[in-house]
Amino acid sequence: MEELRILEEFERKLIPHKPENSPIKPRIIGYGEISTIFKIPSLEGYAFKRLPLFKNRKEAEEYEKKYLMYCEFLRRAGIKLPEDKTFIVDVGRNPVSFYIAQEELPKNSIGNKKIRELKKKEIFELFERIISEIKKVWAFNKKNREKTELSIDGQLSNWAILNGEIYFIDTSTPLFRLNGKEQMDPEPLLKSAPWFLRWILKLFFLDDVMNRYYDERLVYIDFIANLYKEKNSELIPKTVDLVNKNLSSDIEPISIKEVDKYYKEDKMIWTLFLSFRKFDRFLKTKILGKRYEFLLPGKIER
Repeated sequence: MEELRILEEFERKLIPHKPENSPIKPRIIGYGEISTIFKIPSLEGYAFKRLPLFKNRKEAEEYEKKYLMYCEFLRRAGIKLPEDKTFIVDVGRNPVSFYIAQEELPKNSIGNKKIRELKKKEIFELFERIISEIKKVWAFNKKNREKTELSIDGQLSNWAILNGEIYFIDTSTPLFRLNGKEQMDPEPLLKSAPWFLRWILKLFFLDDVMNRYYDERLVYIDFIANLYKEKNSELIPKTVDLVNKNLSSDIEPISIKEVDKYYKEDKMIWTLFLSFRKFDRFLKTKILGKRYEFLLPGKIER
């Protein structure tokens, strides 16, 4: 397969801690909390995420299986996803990398970019549509709770609006439960931090971050709080009202005070995570002279 051959060549030549020095230079188009989104010159039309997390091919295949299951469950719930492909790239060294190639969507179709060109009334109409999409996950969970329970990270930058349709684009962390059991092993996600600091991340990341996306109320709080990061805090009061109007009667209304508290705690967790990753990169590349496997962002405005 030609695409896999190109990715194997890209992987062999990639310098993760200085991607701009790689013979095949990735073009960075965005950053998530876990992974970097980039383009590869000879594979136009796709946005890539690279997860260099796996000790062997078997581990990568297991992750791929969970990823495909998660996407299929989202589609069954009625969520639209962009076209995608997956690749396991094993070039004979550890770790083995898992690549997700997602159909590239126009930059201004992504939610946090889209609202910059919308009027206030149109912004809240979009928010109401996103809330309706998120509701589909809880409807699916209610119907299938004994067997399947989905999570979703519903923040604005994880949605795209194209030709009047809404797409969910953040599928690379397949969090879902079968028969009450979490299907994703979170340990590989912590490998980008120094081993002697991972216990701190486990304390926050595993107990807080993973579980929040199964909680309908917290997903909406996260959606609202993310407006601080996007520098749209003036939208928060009306967004709180909009979300509360859409909450089920058995869910306690959300307050602006809660949103503020949540955002401060969330900012602390992700700032800590990124600082640990950058410290690990420094240790490996500058002190130990080893290869660091992850593409990290620069300073993130929060």
